[in-house]
Amino acid sequence: MLAAVAGGRLQGVEAAYLAHKAGWDVLLLDRLAGAPASGICDVFVQMDVREREAFRKAIRGADLIIPALENDEALQAMAREATKSGVPIALDLDAYRISSSKVRSNRLFAEIGVPVPGSWPECGFPVVVKPNDASGSEGVQVLGSEKEMARARKTGLSGGSWVLQEFVEGPSFSLEVLGKAGEYFPLQVTDLHMDGGYDCKRVIAPTVLSPDLFKSFQKFSVDIARALDLKGIMDVEVVLAGGELRVLEIDARLPSQTPTTVFWSTGLNMVEMLRSIFETRDFRMPDVGEAAGVVYQHIAVSPGRLEISGEHIMSGSGPLHVVEGFFGADEAITSYDDHRESWVATLITKDRDLSGAEEKMKSVIAAITGRFRIQRVVDSFPERV
Repeated sequence: MLAAVAGGRLQGVEAAYLAHKAGWDVLLLDRLAGAPASGICDVFVQMDVREREAFRKAIRGADLIIPALENDEALQAMAREATKSGVPIALDLDAYRISSSKVRSNRLFAEIGVPVPGSWPECGFPVVVKPNDASGSEGVQVLGSEKEMARARKTGLSGGSWVLQEFVEGPSFSLEVLGKAGEYFPLQVTDLHMDGGYDCKRVIAPTVLSPDLFKSFQKFSVDIARALDLKGIMDVEVVLAGGELRVLEIDARLPSQTPTTVFWSTGLNMVEMLRSIFETRDFRMPDVGEAAGVVYQHIAVSPGRLEISGEHIMSGSGPLHVVEGFFGADEAITSYDDHRESWVATLITKDRDLSGAEEKMKSVIAAITGRFRIQRVVDSFPERV
């Protein structure tokens, strides 16, 4: 089985990592020679996937194409060439077009009655400002007053390309839904811990959500998938405020971070499940055993300092590689080698329950700080792991 992963940044790392866990070979396509996922693939081809003839030649022999980028032109070009070549592509362009626009996705939420943060200007301050067509924490600002709003407008904020919503503080959670043709399966809920820039620095499983909220989250996520007529995968991110879950965003694509956490906790491999959705007529939810406790956390190490930070730190450190037993972690995805003073790692710890995984993560951090004589550990929310 050969998976062609198009895009070598963090989504590409996720796709390549899970494809290898499924026992597949990985062909990676990316424009950048030092893309993070280039260190964990079997074959790397440096190319622009929008170059149709080159792309068509590259995917010969591939069994499945997994898009791992968010460029509309590139996605459309790949979809056309995949159809011509007869290679399945794990992409629902119609669902993606809705989920990649906060304006269009908010309109969908209103139509089906999904709870969301209040809209501007009725919500008042503080207000969160997000680019309409970006995902995650990219470009997010929180404005606390008219003065800050005026300053933001001077620096380029305009109503046409930005979405303004009530800033809702509270714990964040994520859930993936997979399926097609009206049959959808919600997977495990994971808990997201953010850094000071609203970028996810840690994912834990199983969730701390109450059973009632867990069921509510699953239900309205499936409702969204049905409204999209989804084929493939969708990620739903919510915040808990005032006892109610409110949807922050959806993404009809393979996300980063949470699929690997779910894999370690439940054994479910979302990349493997995508193959069954796009290659076969029937899709059935695999059996799931009891969930293990997992902590998945990003760190950046420099002389005398260790910082627990959002996943953005993983994208600029060159090719990454996978190491088992890394300073006591079950596994790590890292740029570390013996000659580097500064490096990054995604650390993964697993135990029978969450408290055991958290204790193991503390031991890993202690081992790294001792080995590298770290004098300062920085975590914007030190009370959590």
